[in-house]
Amino acid sequence: MRTANLSGRLVIITDDDTAVDVEQASDGRFGPDPQEVYERWTAFRTWAASAELPAGRPFAATDLGSPAPAPRQVLAVGLNYRAHAAESGFAVPDTLPPVFTKYVSSITGPVTEVRLPEGGHTDWEVELVAVIGEPAHRVGEDDAWLHIAGLTVGQDISERITQLTGPAPQFGLGKSFPGFTPMGPFLVTPDALADSDDLELGCSINGEEVQKSRTRDLIFSVPALVARLSAVLPLLPGDVIFTGTPAGVGMGRTPQRWLADGDVLVSHVQGIGELRQTFRA
Repeated sequence: MRTANLSGRLVIITDDDTAVDVEQASDGRFGPDPQEVYERWTAFRTWAASAELPAGRPFAATDLGSPAPAPRQVLAVGLNYRAHAAESGFAVPDTLPPVFTKYVSSITGPVTEVRLPEGGHTDWEVELVAVIGEPAHRVGEDDAWLHIAGLTVGQDISERITQLTGPAPQFGLGKSFPGFTPMGPFLVTPDALADSDDLELGCSINGEEVQKSRTRDLIFSVPALVARLSAVLPLLPGDVIFTGTPAGVGMGRTPQRWLADGDVLVSHVQGIGELRQTFRA
């Protein structure tokens, strides 16, 4: 199943890529809020599996919002691909990888314009994103997929000067400027993917490929992350986990490269879709 946030309303995306409004199709059993559905995710999945949906309507990608527009927690994982750890100058983590937050006010949908912070060094980081569907606290790795509503595409856009200047890094601030957390275009349930543990992901700038990898190369898989994070804190329905970026970021290049006015960043994850961000000075 694929769901989406269409102009602030929860929709199901049909096989012919049209949108069915959930509140209307369910006669009000489920509301229109794309975030609230995670509180009733099992009931929603059960209904959707047998519902006779009406014909959908066409839509524009520019009208899509984030499939999780207002999570209570956004957890982001660093150094979760070996090649990215190496290009960043760090050892491969062997315990819990570094974890930080991106603030909710930076979340947007999949097709946006992003203003570049003045005087900054703005970087790209394509990531597979998991959204929690059932409360998870001290969950075992073997059961972790049962707590995940679905997967989406994310960009952990990062302003490196803010992130790295000071007596200690400011990861949260450097990665939370307006528009720095695009997600979408759809939330895809794990059963709708051929192999939810092995998906191609990547991104390009103005048509030039800058990142490409597969999620089978994650050091800590999606289930491993859910298990390790939930061992420390409860994961709540609708929470978002950015699972880490592969090699190819601008900071790791020689010479280093930063996003510039007019650049178009296109990010994808196999079986889910793509994001498109245009950057403006």
